[in-house]
Amino acid sequence: MIDLHTHTFFSDGELIPSELVCRAKYRGYTAIGLCDHVDFSNIDFVVPRIVKVSKYLTKYYKITVIPGAEITYVPPELISKAVSMARKLGARIVVVHGETTAEEVPPGTNHAGILSGADILAHPGKISAEEVCLAGKKNVFLEITSRKGHRDTNRHVATLAKRHNVKMVFDNDAHSLKNLLVEKDIRKILKLANLTWNDYLTMQSNARRLINSNVKT
Repeated sequence: MIDLHTHTFFSDGELIPSELVCRAKYRGYTAIGLCDHVDFSNIDFVVPRIVKVSKYLTKYYKITVIPGAEITYVPPELISKAVSMARKLGARIVVVHGETTAEEVPPGTNHAGILSGADILAHPGKISAEEVCLAGKKNVFLEITSRKGHRDTNRHVATLAKRHNVKMVFDNDAHSLKNLLVEKDIRKILKLANLTWNDYLTMQSNARRLINSNVKT
């Protein structure tokens, strides 16, 4: 399994990076993205530390650990700047916290996130058909999530993405050990979104291609 969107205690996750990665390894994950919440107050502190730990965890735990960042609640006008900064600091996967129905996120965040050069727009539940098409043109992957609350709009996101042939990825947005999924959990989330196991395999292939295009060996 591949998951490109998880959190450690460097933001609001419960586990240190080493434990999260180790636990994921034993759950059967082959690649994991550490994408803690960042804005301009902590991005220069969090990302370099995730970059550092990812290198030795990949080596010793034999699992691909991708250092990343989730740009969160940054004013839409500044999202591109934050994405660029995260990349300069070493983030290989950059996620933008999308406009979800579960939280009050600044209007325009989905649109700005798509234009920012980010890789993934996370749980973008309020996304429009026009924005989905724009994501396709900009090669931004739309996230199908297992995160409680955010997953309520998976069907909306998936329907538009499939209608307009826009790539999706499946992420758990893990904040704790219980968020690390096994197959039966994934199948339940897929069913709620009117997606199949073949759709999941396609999303895993999309994630693998994203890793291969972004991660330096």
